Amino acid sequence: MASKKKKYYTVWKGHKTGVFESWNDCKAQINNFEGAQYKSFETFDAAKQALKGNYFDYIGKKTEFKSDLSALQLKKIGLPNYHSISVDAASSGNPGKMEYRGVDTKTKKQLFIQGPFEEGTNNIGEFLAIVHGLALLKKHNSDKLIYTDSKTAISWVKKKTCNTKLERNSKNEKLFELIDRAVNWLKTNTYTTVIVKWETKAWGEIPADFGRK
Repeated sequence: MASKKKKYYTVWKGHKTGVFESWNDCKAQINNFEGAQYKSFETFDAAKQALKGNYFDYIGKKTEFKSDLSALQLKKIGLPNYHSISVDAASSGNPGKMEYRGVDTKTKKQLFIQGPFEEGTNNIGEFLAIVHGLALLKKHNSDKLIYTDSKTAISWVKKKTCNTKLERNSKNEKLFELIDRAVNWLKTNTYTTVIVKWETKAWGEIPADFGRK
């Protein structure tokens, strides 16, 4: 069995900042820290260099195009449609601190970001990200499509409901208010935007990925 490739974690904002050599050490710095900023890197030098820069210059960025599929399989699927935006969410724990964002698929320019929310789930974040994207594209009368890597979130949007098992409480009240707004938007608006599943095996991580764990 092949050993898991070692990663290094840069923490820009946390209980302690710096480069950490394990996920557990990184997690200790970001747990219960509002607005924590962190990302994983393949080498120590890359992580150290990133620490000197800005968090928002690094999240979701990839150095090269990678695919787990053969050239023939990739040819059948094709390449992403860059006339689009991509959305994604990140959650440290389930439930745990959650945030979501949307970027231009081609340039990876960040179009919106929300969170972190104290107690949320990845599925909720993916759902909210799609609805946020739909509202943004409708506002600008854009014919771009939306990419997401969450089948669950696509299903919830189609059903115009957030079918989460997370219970509403004082900690996540603000998040549930956002969910209520998103569901209401879906029920009171029409849209022509096409929502497409991002093919991770073919194209690598979605451009909106937070690039953490």
